[in-house]
Amino acid sequence: MWLYGFGKAVVGTLYHLIYRIEAEGVENIPATGGVILCGNHINAQDPLIIGIASPRPVCFMAKEELFRSAFLRFLIRGLGAFPVRRGSADRASLKHALSLLAEGKCFGIFPEGTRSPTGELKKPEPGTAYIALKSGVPVIPVGITSTYRLFSPVRIRFGPPVDLERFRDSKLNGATLEQASEAIADAISHLLDPPGLPRAQGRGSP
Repeated sequence: MWLYGFGKAVVGTLYHLIYRIEAEGVENIPATGGVILCGNHINAQDPLIIGIASPRPVCFMAKEELFRSAFLRFLIRGLGAFPVRRGSADRASLKHALSLLAEGKCFGIFPEGTRSPTGELKKPEPGTAYIALKSGVPVIPVGITSTYRLFSPVRIRFGPPVDLERFRDSKLNGATLEQASEAIADAISHLLDPPGLPRAQGRGSP
């Protein structure tokens, strides 16, 4: 993970110069053990912001198209990311995420599955809830609020673990995953500015 440490030092310094990054609730991230950071997705830079703010290295899924370039593949893998096929149930990526969590890694994911240009939370995809319930690790909601204009504030809030205990012993069917997904999305929405940002009712398009 030398590339991750080097990249965080360089990119982190740059981002603190061009944005006013305000991180809150970092103490909610467990110091050790598997953990999932679940955030809203408003900009392509969101993974970088989470990575900079988190005291632990964060592994993300990245769309498989980015891995077609040998240089990008080397760079992205060096930063701890792995490919996912968007728009389908990619069992290989789900299995890899679960293996990372079993190894005690910190895994970052955006339940909406795609960016929201308006900032309104889209209907969450079930994959995040599946990984959360299957792994049994803590789920930390993350709220990012920013316009991403140069020298403007980027506020990132890490909340306390989402309470998913009522779903732990339930069968992992569609209804359970939908309810668990909504619980995660609700926790994220209350970390946004203003809190409880309106939620989109329809499923977001890829």
